[in-house]
Amino acid sequence: MDAAQRREKIQEVLKHSEKPVSAGSFARRLGVSRQVIVGDVALLRAANVPIAATPRGYVMQGAEQRQGIIRTIACRHSREGIRDELYTIVDNGCGVLDVIVEHAVYGQLSGQLHIFSRYDVDDFVARLSRSGSLPLCNLTEGVHLHTLACPSEAAYRRVLEKLREKNLLFEKEESGA
Repeated sequence: MDAAQRREKIQEVLKHSEKPVSAGSFARRLGVSRQVIVGDVALLRAANVPIAATPRGYVMQGAEQRQGIIRTIACRHSREGIRDELYTIVDNGCGVLDVIVEHAVYGQLSGQLHIFSRYDVDDFVARLSRSGSLPLCNLTEGVHLHTLACPSEAAYRRVLEKLREKNLLFEKEESGA
């Protein structure tokens, strides 16, 4: 298989996959190194193929939009609130596509999440802990946005209600002293 065929295969697999596919998995499947796959994906992305890198592997962007509605929410919590926030969202039927913060120097920073279950939440929180990395919300005193993939407007409203009950939804500044 030559490089063009390999990149075609990567696209085909991602188009039909319901979950992220790691570079290591592609490497084993296609008989090349993980670094070759990383390079192939970089070339595909440079050619405007909508591939996103998530903490668990690559996904074809846009697939989630065919399965419902996309909404953005603002949240605020400490690092300790991450699991509760994400559990609340997935337990009420929506998926978390990304996290976005507004940085004073860099502008908008985002990280792809693609979290759709408690398993995904636990995996993300464990990776965050193992890596020693700080979550993006640490840059903004806990304020951040999430893009949600929701099966319906009712599911979206349910998520808002539950996050509001837990004081995790960021809706307005409190009037100060």
